[in-house]
Amino acid sequence: MVRTVVRDVFFLIQKSEPATKDDLGTVQDLLDTLQANTDHCVGMAANMIGVRKNVIAVQMGMVNAAMLNPVIVKKTGPYETEEGCLSLEGVRRTIRYQEIEVEYQDIHFCKHRQKYSGWIAQIIQHECDHLNGIII
Repeated sequence: MVRTVVRDVFFLIQKSEPATKDDLGTVQDLLDTLQANTDHCVGMAANMIGVRKNVIAVQMGMVNAAMLNPVIVKKTGPYETEEGCLSLEGVRRTIRYQEIEVEYQDIHFCKHRQKYSGWIAQIIQHECDHLNGIII
């Protein structure tokens, strides 16, 4: 189900809680909402649809992928960039890392550890910030 995007900063700055198997409906809603906004959005965190759970959805080429309970465990190559956010107006400066390593669970709760770089790494960092109550 496509959900309305939350723009309430006071809600967005609250940290999210670990995702469980009870949150699979949220995962699908997040993927549906990302797909509905694909012309101007490349990633979303569950709190952007009003659910404070550690779930992100990321556009990875032709596929939108969900990551549950993602944690960035390694990051290298800092750089300064500007980002926009579907929940906020305008763009803001931020520091991101060219390469990251992420531990997460898939929708079957299988654990993964994966390296990402470039644009996809930047999206993941932005969405993981959302889970920690950090908005640009």
